[in-house]
Amino acid sequence: MKNIMKYKGYWAKVEYSDEDGCFWGEIEGLKNDSITFEGETVKELKQDFKDAINHYLSVCKETNTEPEKQCKGSLNVRLGTELHNQAKMKKIKKNISINELIKEAVILYLKTN
Repeated sequence: MKNIMKYKGYWAKVEYSDEDGCFWGEIEGLKNDSITFEGETVKELKQDFKDAINHYLSVCKETNTEPEKQCKGSLNVRLGTELHNQAKMKKIKKNISINELIKEAVILYLKTN
């Protein structure tokens, strides 16, 4: 994936700041915690990314706190009335739940893009 770094189940989008002359990123999707990192080179960026996550996990362990996960596995989807109606009709035809229909659609999309 373009501009995405992954480590120990966490991922972050990486950007470049011309003003600061460095790469930077933040772990996305955390509600209560913030994990940021930066580096002037790709090597420094990767190391700071790993160090930031390792530090976060170590603080969670020391404080006996469950580390936050970026994705919980559930989300709300707002389809609009017409698309929602079409999805409900399709799920009836396929004899599956609307959740399974949406899951199949996402899997198909990810395979083709």
